[in-house]
Amino acid sequence: MMTQKQKTLTIYALPLALLSIPLVGNLISNEVNWSASDFLIAGALLFITAFLINLVRSRIKKQSQKVLVTIFILLALALIWLELAVGIFGSPFAGS
Repeated sequence: MMTQKQKTLTIYALPLALLSIPLVGNLISNEVNWSASDFLIAGALLFITAFLINLVRSRIKKQSQKVLVTIFILLALALIWLELAVGIFGSPFAGS
C-alpha cells in the first residue's frame, strides 16, 4: 500500500517520465525535433495537469466524483495537446 506522500510523488514524477521520452528521441534520432519551447509548453501542461489531479485527490471525498473530475481534466489535457500538435479546431492557439 502506498502512502499519500508516495502517491503525490508519483503524480509529480509522471510528467518527468513522459518528458524523458521525446528527450531521448531528440538525442538519438533526427525524426524527433522538439525545441526548448516545445519542452516548456509540454512540461507546463503536464505539471498543471498533475497539480489539478493532486488537488482533486485531496479535496474531493467521493470516489466517483474524483474519477469523473480526473477524467474531465485528462480529456481537457488531450484536447489542448491535440490542438497544439495538429490544430484540430484551427484556432489561433495552435498557430493557424
